[in-house]
Amino acid sequence: MKLVNIDYLPGYEIVEALGIVKGQTVQSKNIGKDIGAGFKTIVGGELAGYTDMLKEARQIATKRMVDEAESLGADAIINIRYGSSSVMSGAAEIIAYGTAVKIK
Repeated sequence: MKLVNIDYLPGYEIVEALGIVKGQTVQSKNIGKDIGAGFKTIVGGELAGYTDMLKEARQIATKRMVDEAESLGADAIINIRYGSSSVMSGAAEIIAYGTAVKIK
């Protein structure tokens, strides 16, 4: 599956747009990581636990989007975008979406 965040696929012709596909997940860290992150905000620096959580969430959302595109018979997903929102303290929703297409 080819994935791009532009609205065309260099070197290929889009022969059919199959529709919007998406994948989403809500992830949270455990209370121990939340407490550690709270202490980290006092001294500053990267909150590695949250960085890892968001990386994992993006991977899950992307896989779910690809799975949906594959179920439609797509060869690629163009114009991919990611969005995120805080659902509650320590939990974030990540959504990946784009247009599933057939190419030649």
